[in-house]
Amino acid sequence: MKTLIWIIGLLVVVTIVWFSFVSRQGDDSRVSTSRLDLTEVERGSIMESIRATGRLSPVREIQVGSQISGIIVELLVDFNSEVKAGDLIAKLDTATFEANVALAEAELRSAKAALDLARLREERARPLQLQDLLPQSELEEAIAGLQQALAQVDIRKSNLLKAQLELERCYITSPTDGIVISRNVDVGQTVAASLSAPVLFEIADDLTKMEIIANVSEADVGNLAVGQRVEFQVDAYRDRRFDGTVTQVRNAPRMVENVVTYDTVIAVGNREMLLKPGMTAEVFIITKAVEDVVRVRNSALRARLPDALRPLVERPESVDESARPVYLHSDTGQIELRWITTGITDGFYTEVLDGLEPGVSLITGIRLQMDNSSGNRRSTILGGQQATF
Repeated sequence: MKTLIWIIGLLVVVTIVWFSFVSRQGDDSRVSTSRLDLTEVERGSIMESIRATGRLSPVREIQVGSQISGIIVELLVDFNSEVKAGDLIAKLDTATFEANVALAEAELRSAKAALDLARLREERARPLQLQDLLPQSELEEAIAGLQQALAQVDIRKSNLLKAQLELERCYITSPTDGIVISRNVDVGQTVAASLSAPVLFEIADDLTKMEIIANVSEADVGNLAVGQRVEFQVDAYRDRRFDGTVTQVRNAPRMVENVVTYDTVIAVGNREMLLKPGMTAEVFIITKAVEDVVRVRNSALRARLPDALRPLVERPESVDESARPVYLHSDTGQIELRWITTGITDGFYTEVLDGLEPGVSLITGIRLQMDNSSGNRRSTILGGQQATF
């Protein structure tokens, strides 16, 4: 039994040593069969931007309501109808208000008749009082009656004016030139204006000029300024970018789930009428932009190589701490470590201020591949084929 145990132990040790030897033998083939992902340093433009979201809306949107209650008997506009200032767009039932006007006119006529009578009494009382044929008190009563009659005429005139205004308000007109973007009533619907004026229509003043209210994070608001150029996309036209300009950065904060944002107003041109109110916009506010500079893909700045390929070179003391390492791949297959100084980035490319020239190839990574050649085929302990770099 002891002999059997020793034999089994010896076989285990031999197996481990053999696989270790095979692994070391594979190091050389690993370098030779590696596939490097490369990118070329080039010249181009870079735009550093702040990303945010917002909604499109008309610059001036007017809500048309009703100051009186009544039944809608006629609608003269619908969605997307173009209107001019003063155009009739809806009409309420006028029967009740016409009756109120007639009543107010009758009351005014009655008040005027009473005024005429009071004036006659006052005119008759004055000469009689001068001849001591009428007590002073009766003259004073005649004068007071005349004043009351005058006041009653003024009251009835005001009531008539109020009734006429309410009748006029049965005819709802557009306050501005524009296009109807919302209609909230139908014929036969009762409008109740007892507590607040109901909104019947929403009219956009000019849809060729719109704006975006973008929510910018507090971390980025310090880089905003009025006049900055903006590019944005909407889901309806994902293959196209539209232009805008920052016109206002509001100081009032918005807090949603402990996230603080600030409203940023972006002016947008819409002469092609492609953009519609309410569309969600993905906004890119351009804070910095450079043209015709040396740039490199960001993946080259994040490249990681195995120890067998990476040059073992420490950072020289003369290199600034902000410098970043990249790996150059020469035509002869040599890999060189280079320290570069970078500038702005747009998320895909980074500006190179110093350390590289256009045309140089940089390593962005190494792809894993299966080595299927019969000469280099290796197996793991479990019998599977081993992937190499």
